[in-house]
Amino acid sequence: MKIAAIQMRSGLDPDANIAALEPMLAEAVVAGATYVLTPEVTVVFPENREQLAGVAAPFEDHPQLRRVGDLARQHNTHLHIGSLAVPLPDGRFANRSVLFGPDGGIVTTYDKIHLFDATIAGLNAYRESATYAGGEQAVTADLGEFTLGMSICYDMRFPKLYNSLANAGANLIAVPAAFTVPTGQAHWHVLLRARAIETGSYVIAAAQGGQHPNGRATYGHSLVIDPWGRVIAELDHDDPGVLLAEISADLVTDARERIPALANARNFALPGALQA
Repeated sequence: MKIAAIQMRSGLDPDANIAALEPMLAEAVVAGATYVLTPEVTVVFPENREQLAGVAAPFEDHPQLRRVGDLARQHNTHLHIGSLAVPLPDGRFANRSVLFGPDGGIVTTYDKIHLFDATIAGLNAYRESATYAGGEQAVTADLGEFTLGMSICYDMRFPKLYNSLANAGANLIAVPAAFTVPTGQAHWHVLLRARAIETGSYVIAAAQGGQHPNGRATYGHSLVIDPWGRVIAELDHDDPGVLLAEISADLVTDARERIPALANARNFALPGALQA
């Protein structure tokens, strides 16, 4: 099976972002990709919550999603939009990943579970939960030879999610992301390789890259990693582009037989839970 990650530099105009996606999607499909992943915040990458509220559209009547469905049908491919913001009744948003099938219909969706809330000494506090509501459901989807496990960006720091996806049958894990440059340089490769190794799964990570109109700079370096933890394809830059890789379910079987970590995992009592 051939898969593709599309690296983007999304801005503030949803229509312009989808227009930028179209030729790269066509390139991926012509090269033989039957599953194509785009980054987190594909549709719009805003500067703040107010800017996001001005352009976000209801999920049930979303003009850019209609266009994406048309593209999936036109190219007869699974097209996975890494994420877009979906308005919620409480005024916040879901950071939602959407998988389209070759018929142009929505196969399934996943709302990002883990939200980045941090206060760093000497720096401003960042609270993703002020803008977004965390999801509550892990999601897999059937791609035929492969079962897709869905995640988004900061999720990659929480191994329990990935083990749960693998135990539910996932052997290809999607990680659309918009990593900052400092954290990308320090953690991007090692975290993604770890998630591939511990689950014996392929990992495909589609990244935002470069300097965005909102002032942020993202790391790029979209990757495909095999179940043994080897980087088999990488865009080693932050420019928009298409990353292609051939993957094999036989390699998943081999990796899981050689290191049967999923099968060997055991439940255990937490510290302090045992009686003296």
